[in-house]
Amino acid sequence: MNAFDFAPLFRTAIGFDRLARMVDAAAAADASYPPYNIEKTGDESYRLTMAVAGFGPDDIEIVAKDNTLVVVGRASSSESKTELLYRGIAARPFERRFVLADHVVVDTADLQNGLLHVGLKRVVPEALKPRRIAIGGQQPATLTNEANVGEAKAA
Repeated sequence: MNAFDFAPLFRTAIGFDRLARMVDAAAAADASYPPYNIEKTGDESYRLTMAVAGFGPDDIEIVAKDNTLVVVGRASSSESKTELLYRGIAARPFERRFVLADHVVVDTADLQNGLLHVGLKRVVPEALKPRRIAIGGQQPATLTNEANVGEAKAA
């Protein structure tokens, strides 16, 4: 992977410290284990699927905090009485972090056939949704007495 030095950018930018942390976290992340897919399942919904063979529901912790989704896996240490000749299924501990956009929340989480499915949905608060603003202004003046009607006809 190429190394980029963003120091000159952050020396002149104010208030972008969150962006700097995200770039640092992305550079430090081990992007190979466990493998995952991110799917767009609708206009405002997504699904994260992670291959977590060897992990059970009690071995996985999912935490969403401060626009970050953290998935942690710790395999239970079950001593086997058999001798393992080859380990092809990696059951090593992992921690995978995903940066979530504003207003994206975890909707569901399910573990089936060694795949962890995490449903995500964008929920924009009513106060932030676009709303149509009626154009208000002065209503046309209505003439109520005959004197005003005569003046309006003369004009």
